[in-house]
Amino acid sequence: MEWCKYGPFTVFDLETTGMNPVRDRIVEIVAARIDCDGTVCRFESLVNPRCSIPYSAIAVHHITDQMVADAPPFHEIGLKFIDFASGSTLVAHNARFDLSFLQESLARSGHELWKGKTLDTLALMRKIYRGLPSYSLQNLRRQFNLQDTLEGMAAHRAGADVEWAMQILEIAFNAMIKMANKT
Repeated sequence: MEWCKYGPFTVFDLETTGMNPVRDRIVEIVAARIDCDGTVCRFESLVNPRCSIPYSAIAVHHITDQMVADAPPFHEIGLKFIDFASGSTLVAHNARFDLSFLQESLARSGHELWKGKTLDTLALMRKIYRGLPSYSLQNLRRQFNLQDTLEGMAAHRAGADVEWAMQILEIAFNAMIKMANKT
């Protein structure tokens, strides 16, 4: 767990009603905060988007209108998430997507935007492991034999994607540490 000392990191993933951060809304936010000593704390919530979830989105993440009906809206969850991640580096796989939704949702709610550091595991893996056929989370999962560490993990749900992104972060940092030790 030598890589943890470069943290703390908050690996997060969002599920949404679509692909456009201005038009679409967050329906799930999950994060795992890894402190410098390797301690992991988790944050997880469904989010009521206050609109219907399109079938095309449900087909991907399987989150339905009924599942989010009693969930808190983003303006409540957003502040809790920012407090959870405070003082850490936000990490996501394809961070541009998740960060754009986070920032747009914070702005829409009248909250201060995330001003901390961010790290993209997709960009990290492209830099360290050049020439892979794909850098999608699912391909990296197969390529590096990532483990299903939580019971009932399902692809394209934020909890599973966070667990796999954490493992990718560890693989990337260990590879960088190994390269640095060779020089």
